[in-house]
Amino acid sequence: MSKRSRKSQRGGTISTLVSLLFLVAFCAVIYFVRHPILKFAAETWVVNEPATGADAIVVMSDDNFYADRATQAAQLFRQGVAPVVVASGRRLRPIADMSELTEHDLIERGVPKEKIVRFPNDADGMIEQVKLVGKFAADHNWKKLVVVTSNYQTRRTRYIFQKTAPSGLDVTVASAHDGDFDPELWWEKRKSIKDFLSELVGMVDAMWELRGSSHSGSM
Repeated sequence: MSKRSRKSQRGGTISTLVSLLFLVAFCAVIYFVRHPILKFAAETWVVNEPATGADAIVVMSDDNFYADRATQAAQLFRQGVAPVVVASGRRLRPIADMSELTEHDLIERGVPKEKIVRFPNDADGMIEQVKLVGKFAADHNWKKLVVVTSNYQTRRTRYIFQKTAPSGLDVTVASAHDGDFDPELWWEKRKSIKDFLSELVGMVDAMWELRGSSHSGSM
């Protein structure tokens, strides 16, 4: 083997080793910073901007096992954010709906029954639910709402309201702590991972469904 060939071979080996070292270093960096990246991704997804002086606080349907949305809504009510709380909920039977359970949870958390407005509905999916809430607000001549939903659903909820809210309706979104979704450690639980990925898919679906929709309200 000629000297030139041996030098070329050594050069190729060194280049390969350097490339491997860079690859190992890159993987190590990704490994050590994965938690901050994943935490940042979830925290960026959460919107929490409840405004004061609203006409009503709306608890979105399908609260979780811990009644976290009702808990957050009750806290906002006690802070004087709005004079009434809307307990929305899917109709389960002709004589039963989720809004009854939400009303019960709100009362348990200190909201007087006379300050609760039940809103049973037949919404199929978040887009339809948001549209019905917007119509419900318009029917009551409400101009400003604070909508309470689970932390991981806040960005999609706000986006849909931005696209579908009736003209003149100002909507802000309040994030409710979710017992099954911790933005700081969401990747450690299977359910949290499922919720986060499902929400990403839901956002893409909402953007597709509402493409071309004009901004009708104010946010």
